[in-house]
Amino acid sequence: MSDHSSHTTTDHDVIRKWAEERGGVPASVEGTGSDDDAGVLRIEFRDADDDLEEVDWDQFFKTFDDRGLAFVYQETTSDGQQSRFNKFVRGDRAS
Repeated sequence: MSDHSSHTTTDHDVIRKWAEERGGVPASVEGTGSDDDAGVLRIEFRDADDDLEEVDWDQFFKTFDDRGLAFVYQETTSDGQQSRFNKFVRGDRAS
């Protein structure tokens, strides 16, 4: 039975493992970051047309924690394929 429901976590290890299993790296939307803030966070899958800048995991998770975010993700699609679905939400809106 595949698990195509979405999950929510704030666990850095779960987020990093999920991303790395799919070839994803921490990133931010180009031009949105500063020295102490990674900007608008994303997981980058190296798609050619993305306007994303790769950031290191430490800066990524500092911004993630400072903003009180949670990570919503899916393990598999409804047809059993590995899913890349993910989004960031405010931690107080996570359910």
